Amino acid sequence: MMEEALIHGKRKMPEQDSEDKAVFTNEAAKPESVPKRINLSRSCVHEVAVPNGYASFKDESIHGTLSNPVYNGKMAKTYPFELDPFQRVSVACLERNESVLVSAHTSAGKTAVAEYAIAMSFRDKQRVIYTSPLKALSNQKYRELSQEFSDVGLMTGDVTLAPNASCLVMTTEILRGMLYRGSEVIKEVAWVIFDEIHYMKDRERGVVWEESIIFLPPAIKMVFLSATMSNATEFAEWICNLHKQPCHVVYTDYRPTPLQHYVFPMGGLGLYLVVNENEQFKEENFMKMQDTFTKQKSQADGNRSGGAKASGRIAKGGAASTGSDIYKIVKMIMERKFQPVIVFSFSRRECEQHAMSMSKLDFNSQEEKDAVEQVFQNAVLCLNEEDRTLPAIELMLPLLQRGIAVHHSGLLPIIKELVELLFQEGLVKALFATETFAMGLNMPAKTVVFTSVKKWDGDSNRYIGSGEYIQMSGRAGRRGKDERGICIIMIDEKMEMNVLKDMVLGKPAPLVSTFRLSYYSILNLMSRAEGQFTAEHVIKNSFHQFQYEKALPDMGLRISKLEKEAAVLDSSGEAELAEYHKLGLDIAQLERRIMSEITRPERVLLYLVPGRLVKVRDGGTDWGWGVVVNVVKKPPAASNTLPSSLASSRGSSYIVDTLLHCSPGLSENGSRPKPCPPRPGEKGEMHVVPVPLPLVSGLSSIRIAIPSDLRPPEARQTVLLAVQELGKRYPQGLPKLHPVKDMGIKDPELVDLVRQVEEREQKLYSHPLHKSGQSEQQFQWYQRKAEVNHEIQQLKSKMRESQLQKFRDELKNRSRVLKMLGHIDADGVLQLKGRAACLIDTGDELLVTELMFNGTFNDLDHHQVAALASCFIPCDKSNEQIHLRNELAKPLQQLQDSARRIAEIQRECKLDINVDEYVESTVRPYLMDVIYCWSKGASFAEVIEMTDIFEGSIIRLARRLDEFLNQLRAAAHAVGEVDLEKKFEAGSESLRRGIMFANSLYL
Repeated sequence: MMEEALIHGKRKMPEQDSEDKAVFTNEAAKPESVPKRINLSRSCVHEVAVPNGYASFKDESIHGTLSNPVYNGKMAKTYPFELDPFQRVSVACLERNESVLVSAHTSAGKTAVAEYAIAMSFRDKQRVIYTSPLKALSNQKYRELSQEFSDVGLMTGDVTLAPNASCLVMTTEILRGMLYRGSEVIKEVAWVIFDEIHYMKDRERGVVWEESIIFLPPAIKMVFLSATMSNATEFAEWICNLHKQPCHVVYTDYRPTPLQHYVFPMGGLGLYLVVNENEQFKEENFMKMQDTFTKQKSQADGNRSGGAKASGRIAKGGAASTGSDIYKIVKMIMERKFQPVIVFSFSRRECEQHAMSMSKLDFNSQEEKDAVEQVFQNAVLCLNEEDRTLPAIELMLPLLQRGIAVHHSGLLPIIKELVELLFQEGLVKALFATETFAMGLNMPAKTVVFTSVKKWDGDSNRYIGSGEYIQMSGRAGRRGKDERGICIIMIDEKMEMNVLKDMVLGKPAPLVSTFRLSYYSILNLMSRAEGQFTAEHVIKNSFHQFQYEKALPDMGLRISKLEKEAAVLDSSGEAELAEYHKLGLDIAQLERRIMSEITRPERVLLYLVPGRLVKVRDGGTDWGWGVVVNVVKKPPAASNTLPSSLASSRGSSYIVDTLLHCSPGLSENGSRPKPCPPRPGEKGEMHVVPVPLPLVSGLSSIRIAIPSDLRPPEARQTVLLAVQELGKRYPQGLPKLHPVKDMGIKDPELVDLVRQVEEREQKLYSHPLHKSGQSEQQFQWYQRKAEVNHEIQQLKSKMRESQLQKFRDELKNRSRVLKMLGHIDADGVLQLKGRAACLIDTGDELLVTELMFNGTFNDLDHHQVAALASCFIPCDKSNEQIHLRNELAKPLQQLQDSARRIAEIQRECKLDINVDEYVESTVRPYLMDVIYCWSKGASFAEVIEMTDIFEGSIIRLARRLDEFLNQLRAAAHAVGEVDLEKKFEAGSESLRRGIMFANSLYL
């Protein structure tokens, strides 16, 4: 499996609670709900991955054993509440000085474990680092930990406070940068806490976590905090294999507050409980809810046509259709005292529209209104006079006073933080938020509402996954305050029962590596003198490679199993069998050619009369014989009863309505499924299916009488019996229409094809295998053998093309790019350009160093430099046409030309890159104008009028741009470009004012 075998101690640790236990044993009678039910008894699963030959010298009376950690010593920190079993086990692992992954739901209390690790570090006079995925979360965490511990510092890209503190809160990017630069701080660190480690599967930034973990010195121990994930053990094995130290997994499904899940059909009345607090799915309620759609269909269609969703700043009527429904739900929640409520939408524009549609509702008393106003006025004090009158700020107060708020990434940071603080204080009763609110700090509500079950993820409009649902629904139910949390799912059309079941009761997603090689990493690894960390080292030790290698033994086993089967399948009469098999294949191929000639409309329509038996084949699906009912010209509107290949045969202008033997039953939502032939042994039904003419693969000379009315099932059943009876009467196959004798086709080519078929059929029928009657059985053997050999070949080639080789090839190609661009020399030694690129990880390092060295920046003033640099920062796409002033258009053109050149060089070096896509995704000029005017002194009110992009997004871009300009300044300094260094510094200075850089309320 790996060079080190891993041993596991695995146990479940239920709380001794008779009431809970009763529920547990109660449920045990129903096997399908047992795996889920552990969470009702407050239990946790503990496992540990241990390197080979690891010896533990802990005193067992104090620390327990590796497989059963128990701590009986003096606690580094005490809590005002009794610890849950998973917290007790985690603390025992920490006291053993061993790494631990804690995987639990949002509200379960993972923070208590992190705080214990910090308290231990303070007790033992060591330093500890706490990393979080987002700057905003780092700020919140800093505030939370500062209240608990005295000596806490903060390092994000744009803020540094007390960098010499014993406990440092930072973003993961900062930690990776420290590890690359060999920072002195790391030498004093005993523990690193990785919060929200499941971020590792983020496509863009996941690799930052992986690299940080790989580079951490093995002496440092780690605490990983994660939402529930299904492959926690695999992750722990990777850590154990990588750092040669034990890694414990403490996993709990326990929810302190159980959840009830309701569905609200839009346009309907009332809620339907679909999953109760024991996680049982209520099928009868679901069916009742589905019925409301059937009743409401005509009305709902009318409503929905009014609300086509549109992305961008003005969603065209985006919430018009759901406004009244949301209003009804929020009103009902308040009447039933189910507040506070978080209403999740997947569009920022929609959040705002929903909040505005609550204009008639007011949830706060006068006293609460005054408190809101006081907090609000104190918060805006950190802004200058002119910014306090911004509409985005002034319009918020009346809303907040009524206990209603909005929270999404496009808001002004100060408003977003104000909303969080008011929500925590219970002064916001209804919060309209996007899913980012479900990340990070524990801010639970009593009720959570989903305004939609689908979200646009950049590629498609898909149902939300069970992992996403778990994360967001986890906000429902406040520990110690609510007996149960309530989730309400709004759906606007019928949905399959299983889709909803999987969403609400599905397993948490596994953590899958998104490892990739970046130029930034390659250059930094080349710049490290000690040579222990090479790109090869990183690739070999990545979680990606570990997951891949872990699958290899299973592949090896499968191959040896298949090879054994292949050996058994070897038969002496193989040549004979191959000959017989080939005759069958030849006949089938010739018949297909004949059929394509016969089924030309001018030849075949005359014979496609009601009652004619025809054979139908749809791609790989063989329908067997059916009975013609009618032929129509031009296909009817597509419906879900057409065969799947219709898409490819749309050119066909004739449809043959055919009675075919179909798999029985309706689908769960009551509509007919796409038809398919019955499975072996299944009792099917006859249905009229529209078949495109090209799918007819055989015509029989037999016709049968069909009833005039085919609507009663009995009438269709008699036809089925007649067809089955004919099958028995003609075991060799039904007699077919002869193209020449019966249909009178004289085409010489067709006549020749018919002759070839007859010759081969003659040989087939006189073949010894055909005569002995063993052909079918042996033929199946032969087929199985071909399948087995094919699968063996596929698995072997999969094992050969090791991921390692794939990454090595990519590394070779990327190094070639670096050589061609002059970042490294022929021996892989870092050059001046490479030294600059090493320091830049916020924007495209190759492209920006190209501009530094080709003189583009030299001709610009610092305002233009700031504007041009803004193109490197990812931001929302603007829907408006971009018209740039002269002083920006030319530099932008130079930037796009350089980007195209770099993309072409990468393609030359065999990297899979689409030049146009690269230019478009790397150069984002949507806020050039805004940054240029801001840099020149415009007010915030003026610049937000220039674009349709959200205020918060502009501020986020400006702050990342400041970080980027600082990296460019450091890069210019490293290569001795004094003028450029000054220019980048001046650009950064010109941004740092007003609301764009107002202090966080958490700091």
